[in-house]
Amino acid sequence: MTNRKQKKSVSKKTQIQFKLFFRKFPAIPYIIKWFLISSIIGICVGSASAGFLVSLDWATNFRENHLWLIALLPIGGLLIGLLYNYLGKDIEAGNNLLIDSIHNPKEIIPFKMAPFVYLGTIATHFFGGSAGREGTALQMAGAIADQLTKPFKLNESERKILLISAISAGFGSIFGTPLAGAIFGLEVFLIGRIKYNAIFPAFASAILADLVTNLWQVKHTHYHINSIPQIGTLPIVYSIIAGIAFGICAASFSKTIHYATAIFKNKIAYAPFRPFIGGIIVSLAVLAIGTTKYIGLGIPTILQSFDQQLPIYDFAIKMAFTILTLSAGFKGGEVTPLFFIGATLGSALSLFIPLPTSLLAGMGFVAVFAGATNTPLACMIMAIELFGAECGIYVAIACVVSYLLSGHNSIYNKQIIGEAKNSRYNNHIGKTINDNNH
Repeated sequence: MTNRKQKKSVSKKTQIQFKLFFRKFPAIPYIIKWFLISSIIGICVGSASAGFLVSLDWATNFRENHLWLIALLPIGGLLIGLLYNYLGKDIEAGNNLLIDSIHNPKEIIPFKMAPFVYLGTIATHFFGGSAGREGTALQMAGAIADQLTKPFKLNESERKILLISAISAGFGSIFGTPLAGAIFGLEVFLIGRIKYNAIFPAFASAILADLVTNLWQVKHTHYHINSIPQIGTLPIVYSIIAGIAFGICAASFSKTIHYATAIFKNKIAYAPFRPFIGGIIVSLAVLAIGTTKYIGLGIPTILQSFDQQLPIYDFAIKMAFTILTLSAGFKGGEVTPLFFIGATLGSALSLFIPLPTSLLAGMGFVAVFAGATNTPLACMIMAIELFGAECGIYVAIACVVSYLLSGHNSIYNKQIIGEAKNSRYNNHIGKTINDNNH
């Protein structure tokens, strides 16, 4: 009996000590909990991104070695349309569903979003659509991570943090830029504001996911800016001029893709026929121009834009192909095409702007993306991670100018304006991009 009493006494003392310790260091339970959740997100999302990147490389290489597959793009589009029309209507919103779930958490995001968007994206690239990969990575990450809501008994506020962490992990691991991924997750859903209570989970998830992707020995594309001028008045002025061009380009892309999507929906009532018709147009356009340069991810052309001055029309043709592909209902993302558009536009601007071609390509690479997604901080960090810190001032100028000049437009129409870009639009605070444009 005495031993039992002693054990109970020791147990009570231990409990009291733990309570006192956690009162003294209240952040410890939060750190332990979210590090555990972030570790699970990192392992699962990092592995999913690695598998997706390997599959995407295979699909791209196979298509380039069997170009007749492009003629089957309409059939691929029809199959994607049928899949989503009959089995995936509740997840069709894609990235906008993720952003909307952060603002208004409702039902758990169905896990089927992950395999559906994976299959849809691989099919899009396999048959020759012009799309990216970040949309797929974010949707896979969100669908996987949201399944942790019930096991960890997360409340509404914690679920928002969970989804932000998932977006950070997906973005950071797919591009090999964990710091930019973390900032992107914190920045993308609410224009002008950052949710600071999600900083630790976002960074932990992004870094761990990138680490896991690297452990799978999946390699990311490397870019190089070979010449950076000293900071001076003229280079700064030239950077501002370039930023204006990038901002106009970003706004044009965002507005046109939403307009084209509306046309497809209004003109073609039966949803599976939209990617079928879009596939016919894209495949015929590829046949007409006689090159596959503007379909798929376009990584070779992006790399080329850093080495030489490209024609002024490259960015416009890629924009047209991407808008046609995605507005018709094919799956993928807009970000890698935006990298292509920005880098080739920057490369072409070196014909008029006396800055190094590779620097302008790098500036365009991130600045058009910054304007189209309203995430200037993430894009600045991404440039530093990809190109090195030496270009920091130039890319920062380009990103900020592009962000301001693009107005309240975005490829994500569920983004909410948390802080207006200037005082003229203060009455738009709290509205979504979609509401603002209507």
